[in-house]
Amino acid sequence: VAMSEEAQPFLDMADAVSAEDAVGGASFRTLAVGTRSIALVTSGIGAVNAAHAATVAVSRYGTSAPIISAGTAGGLAADITVGTVVISTDVINLDADVRAFGYALGQVPRMPETYVSDVALADSVFGADHEFPVIRGRIGSGEKFATTDIALKLRDDFPSVVAVDMESVAIAQIAYKYGNPFAAVRAISDVCAPDGTEFLTHVDDAALRSAITVQTLL
Repeated sequence: VAMSEEAQPFLDMADAVSAEDAVGGASFRTLAVGTRSIALVTSGIGAVNAAHAATVAVSRYGTSAPIISAGTAGGLAADITVGTVVISTDVINLDADVRAFGYALGQVPRMPETYVSDVALADSVFGADHEFPVIRGRIGSGEKFATTDIALKLRDDFPSVVAVDMESVAIAQIAYKYGNPFAAVRAISDVCAPDGTEFLTHVDDAALRSAITVQTLL
């Protein structure tokens, strides 16, 4: 997760929580949840913070550990609603544009066009009942908060993207480079409103829904 608001539901559901270990501004804690041991990483907001935290996580926990990008996202699809949880089919970089050299829009040179999520991780969520909408979809990540004008441009450029955040593609790229299974589980906190008011209103509820869905996945 990027923020303390997104980490709190995981802390609340844990049976035990280790002491916090800070590395380069990222927070690492080990949670006991039932019979499972889960590493909860709070990276800070944005791609560089997320990539740094994911790299440290891989070095600590190995390449077989699944990496899940959890927390909140903005709804980009015209019909998506606040509170919906999106399980990534794949993740794309909204800031990458190297079409001048023959790459697809959203593709970093010498990387895939999108980062495909682990099918087993994504499918496991759909074997359970949910009290809120849970869908599959493409998630895009960029370094700008998607206010109305930005969202309209993104809808034109990336019509298949249903939700946007600022971290998932960085985490996905690290997982791809090391071979870790990856999925993003992001709950919609706002529908790309003109300002951040809707996000601030719903961030806690959305973070809780993301955490509940991650627990179901695990």
